[in-house]
Formats: sequence, C-alpha cells, structure tokens
Amino acid sequence: MRCSVVAVGTELLLGQIVDTNSSWIGERLAAHGISSLLQVKVGDNHQRIVDVVRAALVETDAVIMCGGLGPTHDDLTREAIAEVMGVELVLHEDIAQVIREMFESRGRRMADNNLQQAMVPVGATVIHQTRGTAPGLICPVGDKVIYAVPGVPHEMQDMMERAILPDLRARAGEAGVIVSRVIRTWGESESGLNERLNPVINELEKLGNPTLAFLASGWEGIKVRLTAQHTDEQQAHALLDHWQLKVHDLVGEVIFGFDAETMESVVLDILRSRGLTLGLAESVTGGLVSGRLSAVPGASDVLRGCVVSYASEVKYDLLGVPRGPVVTEAAAIAMAQGACRVLGSDVGLSLTGVAGPTEQEGQPVGTVCVGIALSGEPAFATTLRMPGQRDQMRQMSVISALDLLRRRLLAG
Repeated sequence: MRCSVVAVGTELLLGQIVDTNSSWIGERLAAHGISSLLQVKVGDNHQRIVDVVRAALVETDAVIMCGGLGPTHDDLTREAIAEVMGVELVLHEDIAQVIREMFESRGRRMADNNLQQAMVPVGATVIHQTRGTAPGLICPVGDKVIYAVPGVPHEMQDMMERAILPDLRARAGEAGVIVSRVIRTWGESESGLNERLNPVINELEKLGNPTLAFLASGWEGIKVRLTAQHTDEQQAHALLDHWQLKVHDLVGEVIFGFDAETMESVVLDILRSRGLTLGLAESVTGGLVSGRLSAVPGASDVLRGCVVSYASEVKYDLLGVPRGPVVTEAAAIAMAQGACRVLGSDVGLSLTGVAGPTEQEGQPVGTVCVGIALSGEPAFATTLRMPGQRDQMRQMSVISALDLLRRRLLAG
C-alpha cells in the first residue's frame, strides 16, 4: 500500500502557514506500515487540484487530501474530488442538521454557505466530525481511494486515527510497520560520512531493507537515519540494531547520540552519571551554550551557571584572565578555571573568539578558543576555525565546544 499526501491551500504556498499536517501524516503512515510516495502542496485552484490528485493516483493506491473542506468560496476540495470520481455532489441532510444544531447551541446565526460542508460526492463515505463542522470523506476511485480531511490539525488528527488509518490498514491486508533510528554525529562532513559508510551503503542497496539516508541539520549535526520495514515490529528493531552496529564500527568516534538525544542532553547525562557539575564562561557565544543546556529538563542538577564575560574587563576582573589578548588558548584556560572558581563547579567550559564583522587581535573571523578545566586534571584548550556568517559561526561554536567536552569526559 502506497500513499500520497496533497495539502490544499494557497496560504501554504505563500508561506503564511507552515505545513505541519503533512509531516504528522507521514509519521503516522510510517508507524502503520504504509509507504509514503509523495507529499505536495497545491493552491486554491480547482483545475490544479484536480490535476495534482489525478497525477498522484497514477502512482499511488491512496491519496490523503488535507484542507479545502470549509464553507468559503476558495474551499474547493469536494468539487475537485467529485470531478476526479466523475460524480455529482449531493446534500447530506443529516450533516446539514448537525451543522445547524452546532450554530444554534452557540447562539450564532448560520450563514447559508456553511451547508457547502454537507455536500458529498456520490459514492463517498462520510467521516463524521467530533470537533468541528466540516466532515471528512472516504472516496473510492476504482480500486484506489481518496481521503479528505480538514486542515485544522486537531480535527485532521482525530479523523486520521479514528477512520483513515484503520481503513488503510484494512485495504493493505498484511500488517506491517516502518521504524526508523536516527544516529547523530558531529565532527565529520556529510561527504566524509558518506565515503566512510560506503561499505554499509553498498550492502544495503543490494538488500533494499533497511535503508540509510543522511540528514544535514546545521548546528544539530549530521544525522544518519536507518529505516526498516517488517511485518513484525520486534524484527524491524532487530534489523536496526544489526545495522546500527555496522555503522558504529565505521564511524563510532563521531557518533554522540541517537533519536531524540541532543549534544547538550548527552553531555549533561555524562556529567550527571559521574556526579560532576558544570560551570560556563562564555564570551563569543554570549550565553548560547548556557541557553541550550538549560533548555534540557533537569539540567539544574548539573549546570551551576554561566558567566557571560563579553567585555575583556569582565574576563580580567571576575574570571582572573591575565591582562593581554583574550582570543587565545591561554585566555580560554583561565576562563574555564575562573568559571570553576566563581561558580563552584567541578568542570569548567569556556569559549572566546571572533564572530566578526572584522578580525580581532590578529585573529580572523571564525576563530574560537575552547577551554576545559576538569577537577584533578590538567586544563586543556584548543583553537577551532568556524565557517559561516556571525550567527552560524556562534551556533557551530556551541556544539563544537560541547562535543570537545563530551570527548574529554569520555577519554577521562
């Protein structure tokens, strides 16, 4: 069973509304073992909607249409489906009565155009509303099917779970599941990862299941996604376990987490497991590291605090950095040690650098010095060169510094 999603609405094309419905539908289809072939957005134009749906039906067994079921002149989904089916629209009086009663119960006058929502293509099955006015539709087209749901997310989700997913599973016959695992990496380029993982990629291309894909995610790192399909969920997860180990054998040192884990949550977990607290001293990043760490629930039992020492005088007077250049490894070490002293932490992490627009102290834009102080161990610092404009450089510095701390902790 292969399914496509057609999101209807000119506002989606104009960027006035972000299409979160299609991604939610895709996730739920995968969880029920239904393959997604295509997701497309189309504006409020009758003929274009008809053309898109007809084209989708050529390649897929089912099309889920989202949006365009309201009462206004630009809600054209019903009419487009009726044309694709080659049938007329007829008024369902029971739906019309439900809509009338809803308006009456709220003490509001019902405009006549609301009855447009009670028009149903001949031969279609109605998915009754439990949260709004516009019903959904199950519309057979030969041996294929079109589903129509409202664009309001909670109405769409209710109809998907209550009616559409069960109907799709019944049409698919054999039960199945699609599961994915995201392997999160930092420290290697996408092309470099691809090259190092070529042995695994070549094997998987011959087998066809699981599949492997790369997802470049900016300052969240590069994700390697394994996706397996099986009639049995446990067997699908066993496939993922097997191939995850093969990926780890080739690129283990750049893997920092899995699925919903982030670099900051992983670092906090390592510190927590060792009973260590963390203090930060940030200059170039201006508190971004602290912000990302403190956004993780439960961070307060590890994170002591942060000194945002943006001005050089704060570095000198509060953190004890020797007077002189501040974009150096020596300054980064002094900042990390100062963070431990001022904040009473076991571990200190510092960042000082040049975000631009011009060079500083002879250091080019993109320079960041990271310092790490661990109780009972020699302090450590290194200099990194970050790419991109100011914001990108600062965000890349955050995950790079946290990754250095992660590796240092694991090495220790």
